[in-house]
Amino acid sequence: MATTATPDPAPAGPRPLTPDEEAVVRALPRLIHALPRAIDADMMREQRLPNTEYLALMHLSEAPERRLRMSELADACEMSLSGTTRVVQRLESQGFVRRTRCPDDARGWNAALTDAGLRRLEEAWPTNLAAVRRHFLDHLTGMDLGQLAAALHEVAT
Repeated sequence: MATTATPDPAPAGPRPLTPDEEAVVRALPRLIHALPRAIDADMMREQRLPNTEYLALMHLSEAPERRLRMSELADACEMSLSGTTRVVQRLESQGFVRRTRCPDDARGWNAALTDAGLRRLEEAWPTNLAAVRRHFLDHLTGMDLGQLAAALHEVAT
């Protein structure tokens, strides 16, 4: 007569983290905190342009007609609307951005990238690229970046 082995009952409670899982979970908050600061430090030192301003210029450059509603720009930059307003005001004072009323909603405002703003973005781009590579991508050599990007996107959504 054949005996059948009964599987072990599933452990109660959550499964403990492996050492590698624990290392990733602990490193992520440090990365989220340290990476933007490191890139910002390089941008300020080499370009006198905070990374928040660079990101606003970048997102505007990628938008149709180089224009976004302020709320859309805030979402793209992952900033509050009030923080985005302050960034846009600084960029506007330098002639890099122009604010205009939304044509379809008189309460809303658009931010539009000026030609001077596009030139400033193009001037700052090499510094940003070098900082992103130095502080982040160069540390991922040999990893499947497509798989990593997909996993990070999945976590974020």
